Amino acid sequence: MEPYLRRRRTGLNEGPQLAATGVERKRKRNYAKHFVHLFLLPSLLFYVGFMVYPIASALLNSMFAWNGLKRGDFIWFENFIRLFTESPHAETFYNAFGHNIIFFIVTVPAKLMVAYMLALIINSKLKGKEFFKTVFFLPKLLSVIVVGFLFSLILNPSYGALNTFLKAIGLAELAKPWLGDPKTAFLTVIMVDSWYGFGFAVLIFLVGLQSISSEIYEAAKIDRAAGLTLLFKITIPLSMPSIMIMTILTFISSFESFEMIYAMQGTSGGPYYSTDVLALYFYRLMFGSVGGGDSIGLGSALAVVLLALISAATAISMFFFKKKAVDY
Repeated sequence: MEPYLRRRRTGLNEGPQLAATGVERKRKRNYAKHFVHLFLLPSLLFYVGFMVYPIASALLNSMFAWNGLKRGDFIWFENFIRLFTESPHAETFYNAFGHNIIFFIVTVPAKLMVAYMLALIINSKLKGKEFFKTVFFLPKLLSVIVVGFLFSLILNPSYGALNTFLKAIGLAELAKPWLGDPKTAFLTVIMVDSWYGFGFAVLIFLVGLQSISSEIYEAAKIDRAAGLTLLFKITIPLSMPSIMIMTILTFISSFESFEMIYAMQGTSGGPYYSTDVLALYFYRLMFGSVGGGDSIGLGSALAVVLLALISAATAISMFFFKKKAVDY
């Protein structure tokens, strides 16, 4: 009888102890859940420090008058009005903005369309696929400054390899100062920039094409679909996500274009501002003498305009492409 009572008393005592242990375990699990969030803190600090703060700072600075580095009165949107209407800022802004639009319009066929066609060829039963992938992507491994400097040498009107080659094969009349002529300078820079980013576009399109299931093509062939019908009814609609990504990235890079033009033409966007773009104009406003004493206010206003343009165009593009996307 006594051992039975001892066991019963022990069982009665274990109930509260087990409940307390369960509560303790639950508390530890909650602590562990919250502790995991601390691992996000470095990324969050990096994002706030290098994304949120610069954007907020540019927006705030654009609404103040500046005298050198000294902040003046709060003037609301006067810097934006000056940027759009006051000479010479307005002329330079619209000229640079037009060049950014041209940059994007020319880059789409020069880079994206050609890259997509090559991706289609490589994705077919082509021998040496990996070799072509490597060859196309190699320029992207080089620095933009290096590529720009090399092409400046190649396109030099006096001793450049291109003009020397044209003269050697009897086409001397085609030799010209490619970067010194306002009629050809901007198109030449766009072609070089397209060549530099060409391999990346091919790889992105290849990933999109390879994600399309072969069963879809087999089912379409059973229905006697072939050639252009397969291309326009299956391949292009199902690779729309990769087309969307590259179109958006191309638009962003067109409006952020700076390094290649800087390496080939300098910060003035020469000759005679024929290669000027918004990023170069921003550089001259903030770090040159274009903006005068109020360069920080005008430069910040231009940065906000660039951000708004890129954000709006990206949102519209994503909405448009999502409507065109096909699920399978």
